[in-house]
Amino acid sequence: DKNAEIYNQLFKIGFGFVEVGTVTPRPQYGNIKPRIFRLQDDLGLINRLGFNNVGLTQFISNFDENNRDLESQRRVGINIGPNKDSKDRIKDFVDCLKEAEKKADYITVNISSPNTPDLRDFESSKIVELLSEIKINRETKTPIFVKVSPDLENSRISFVIETILKNNLSGLIVSNTSSSRDFKLKSSTSVQEGGLSGHPILNLSNQKLAFAYSVTKGLIPLVGVGGISSGADVYKKIKLGANLVELYTSMIFEGPSLISAINKELLYLMRIEGINNLSEVVGSIKE
Repeated sequence: DKNAEIYNQLFKIGFGFVEVGTVTPRPQYGNIKPRIFRLQDDLGLINRLGFNNVGLTQFISNFDENNRDLESQRRVGINIGPNKDSKDRIKDFVDCLKEAEKKADYITVNISSPNTPDLRDFESSKIVELLSEIKINRETKTPIFVKVSPDLENSRISFVIETILKNNLSGLIVSNTSSSRDFKLKSSTSVQEGGLSGHPILNLSNQKLAFAYSVTKGLIPLVGVGGISSGADVYKKIKLGANLVELYTSMIFEGPSLISAINKELLYLMRIEGINNLSEVVGSIKE
């Protein structure tokens, strides 16, 4: 839900929480169309949307409009990012944070989209200044998560985690889409530029999640994302260290009924293993 227009409806199909955005301070069209490509033979997707959104002011208005009948147990996160043509991207993050933290149940700092030039520089040395400014400028205790790429080397993931901890932020989301095409893809559309998501990045995202858990050891929550299309996929990500999971691409191929099917399969797997609460198995296996 790019512009916080329909997130209430998403709870009706079985989601426990929803993340909206990415929102930038000013409206932007994003990259020219076509910019989304199905990889039908790979159950994947390539997008190069480029943070297309209505801008912070209209986004918050949309969010408030939907929030009027939001039930208390439903959680909504807001994903924030900079404008493509911004001369001060750290200021963009801070400007979005100041408005979004008043509304959201958590904030995602999106530093890992491959579709905004040089954005992934924030996964290296620039992250120190960015997270320091976020810490200084935050006005609430709203949890703040940092979203990283599956293409990030393990040493860089460790550095991101270290910086999160130093700035008393909340957690890590593993992972965003991949720029790599080293997945033996079959679809003709796989030659398109952009971020790859869906089934092809399942194993890679799991490897990065497992590594992140080996570093954090449960000290901060991890959100597992990438390639989920079944209850078994969810269960494995939790066992690899995820406290929460997110998905998107598989709904394009399976439709909205997928969420209910995943929830049912997950309950079945828990019963087989005698698990009463998923927290019992977080980080119980290694990739």
